[in-house]
Amino acid sequence: MSDAPLLAQLASARTHVLRTVEGLNNDQMRRALVPSGWTMTQLLNHLAFDDEMFWISAVLDGDDRAIAALHNGWASEPMTGAEAVTIYKREIARSEAILAAVDLNAPPRWWPPATVFDAPPMSTGREVVFRVLAETSVHAGHLDIVRELIDGHQHLVVS
Repeated sequence: MSDAPLLAQLASARTHVLRTVEGLNNDQMRRALVPSGWTMTQLLNHLAFDDEMFWISAVLDGDDRAIAALHNGWASEPMTGAEAVTIYKREIARSEAILAAVDLNAPPRWWPPATVFDAPPMSTGREVVFRVLAETSVHAGHLDIVRELIDGHQHLVVS
């Protein structure tokens, strides 16, 4: 079975995220418009650190750098929207290099302790990629809603 369709969907979801925040200024990116109070900058940090770095670099690849750097992406230090985009793109590039080299039929190379993620280990790398795809897709939709609240921009409208 080819993993190309799965990886293409992940690439599409990432592109959706980046297109949704494109053209926004720092004030717009750091403005909280939902009751929970998160901002677009925080959501990008979540995707960069809690999905790309955690799931792909740390769990899938077992990268010591990523494991040592793990932290709650929602609680990352304040930064500009542009910095958040740059960090997300950097982590995507790292993930792409890993995904090009890893066997998705193999089990993940590292699994976090229960104090970090209290769930049974995933059995294959493919399950990890599905997790990242689901998270990225869900958050792309969240970003769509916030973007529409900011300036009326709609990513895709089917009438």
